[in-house]
Amino acid sequence: MINNLVNLFFPDVCLGCKGFLLSEERVICSTCRHEIPLTQHFLNQENEAFMKFYGKIPVEHVSALFYFHKKGIVQEIIHGLKYHGHQEVGTIFGEWISEELILLLISTHFDAVIPVPLHKKRLRERGYNQVTNFGVAIAKKLEIPFNESLLKRNVYSKTQVKKDLLGRISVIDSLFDVTFNENAHNKHFLLIDDVLTTGATLEACGRALLKIPGAKISIVCMAMSHS
Repeated sequence: MINNLVNLFFPDVCLGCKGFLLSEERVICSTCRHEIPLTQHFLNQENEAFMKFYGKIPVEHVSALFYFHKKGIVQEIIHGLKYHGHQEVGTIFGEWISEELILLLISTHFDAVIPVPLHKKRLRERGYNQVTNFGVAIAKKLEIPFNESLLKRNVYSKTQVKKDLLGRISVIDSLFDVTFNENAHNKHFLLIDDVLTTGATLEACGRALLKIPGAKISIVCMAMSHS
């Protein structure tokens, strides 16, 4: 009764188009779900996301679920996740991409899901890591551990968005490190993030994880920046 009254006066809206959600819809309306630009990366092992890391670090698989366009639906939704506390977005996207990852498991195996970490100061500021629910949903679906203690961010840094690529790489390669024991040896880690842009952050995370003897890495992101 109370929930019905709340929905009457404060109806839920779609994070993509800001239209009212129907009772059976969750976070994203059906129209926006159909209009979200899918990458289809899972259909091609050597896709555009994979090629961002080719010749830089060894990766088993790389994919993003959606394309991220400025002022597009995906940007609106991820903005709601990162800056307005809509952590349920991560769960929905995690469940969505897991359906594709399950098919991938026919030819490979993952041992743990590893999120790109926030520095503890940034974590206090935001209150949550925007990829935690994404990773937890994937780990639950694949029935593997979600490990947010293996990979650490060493340095608190302001947003990298306005820095040029060379400036970013010179700083970013020293941002991450790993804390591990023998139980982490010879594992295949699934590294996750929200948006793949230049790949510099994920490359630095990958280099840190590859310090672990016998480690292999794959990467999946919610979205990939696309012009």
